[in-house]
Amino acid sequence: MNDQQIYKLIKAEEIRQLEGLELIPSENYVSKDVMRALGSVFTNKYSEGYPGRRYYGGQENTDQLETIAIERAKKLFRVDHANVQSHSGAPANEAVYHAWLDPGDKVLAMELSHGGHLTHGAPVTILAKQYQFIRYGMKDIETGEIDYDNIRELALKHRPKIILAGFSAYPRNLDYKKFVEIGNEVGAVLVADMAHIAGLIAAGVLDNPLDYGFHVMTATSHKTLRGPRGGLILTQGNVGNPLKQVEKTIENLPTLIDRMVFPGMQGGPHMNVIAAKAVAFGEASTPEYKIYAQQVLNNAKELSIQLMNRGFKLITNGTDNHLMLVDIFKSFGIDGDQAEKTLDKVGLNVNKNAIAFDTLPPFKPSGIRLGTPALTTRGLKQKDMETIAQWMLDAIENRDNTSRLEAISKEVKEFASSFPPPTTK
Repeated sequence: MNDQQIYKLIKAEEIRQLEGLELIPSENYVSKDVMRALGSVFTNKYSEGYPGRRYYGGQENTDQLETIAIERAKKLFRVDHANVQSHSGAPANEAVYHAWLDPGDKVLAMELSHGGHLTHGAPVTILAKQYQFIRYGMKDIETGEIDYDNIRELALKHRPKIILAGFSAYPRNLDYKKFVEIGNEVGAVLVADMAHIAGLIAAGVLDNPLDYGFHVMTATSHKTLRGPRGGLILTQGNVGNPLKQVEKTIENLPTLIDRMVFPGMQGGPHMNVIAAKAVAFGEASTPEYKIYAQQVLNNAKELSIQLMNRGFKLITNGTDNHLMLVDIFKSFGIDGDQAEKTLDKVGLNVNKNAIAFDTLPPFKPSGIRLGTPALTTRGLKQKDMETIAQWMLDAIENRDNTSRLEAISKEVKEFASSFPPPTTK
């Protein structure tokens, strides 16, 4: 690489990833095959439109590529249609909203501080100015129980056009059957934002909301799917010509969403990313991937136990999926920003995160969020979770002891280097 300034940063990041342990639950490592596809000559090609219906010539390879990605996604999630063009998870959610809603329409979605996402109607987003978001949350942060009675009451009162299930920081499973019952009662479109757990759903170790009657599922192709950074929209219904207008009905959701992704929101799809998505979908269909996904859950369960044994107060007192949310302020009297920076110093990467009913500000919240997808990709097992939990405790308790932090950092570096990420092997 001739650009030495950028080359040095790439090499520095390779070293950082090798010598540290990634516990941020939305991050993972791709395979060498995914990385090769991402850096392939497909990055050179414009392909506005859809397979067989492009606005540019020279599409004999891109059409086959995108069709393969679509068919692999459909098979993974047992769904009628897949749009693989969304650039990321947030625009995937936006495309669904814009395809079905009119300005001012109502959406029932999870409160951000209870585990939802920015695109679920957080007041700081443009979406909150376009649509009316009604928010639900947990009834009990000790158990994580969602208040489904309240969801039904809100649905009957507000008659939302979309009911959204999904999260970015919620450690328990959702009752998809109850969501479907409520949605059908008020005639709402049911959308599941499964960005975090899509890979676990694909592997069959967590339930698929589409099997319960959801109409749409959005996802990201990274996180637990271990693909490139990108979005994915899965839809039940009639698949039509995306370049022709159709009646706005639930049955036509696949076509309505395709039309909103292109030409409604995006121009040319990133064909190199779609190539990498296709590779990742193929990898996710293997028996080895199912073993990986189950290990993610096993590791998360064990890490949650080891942390609680050491005085970490976990929201919902454990986890059913890949992530944990720690009330670090209640546990050790420090805010999430302090905890994140302390753990960074020893090579343990987490992210600060608000918790339900948080009394601290967003940039210094009470919580930290962590999970096991990236650790599991590197080959760590349940027996290693005790070691990680102990390092976390030692670092936080010795946050003002520079020499002790340096010693922990050395231990982490030696351990992490023996489990290299796939792309640095």
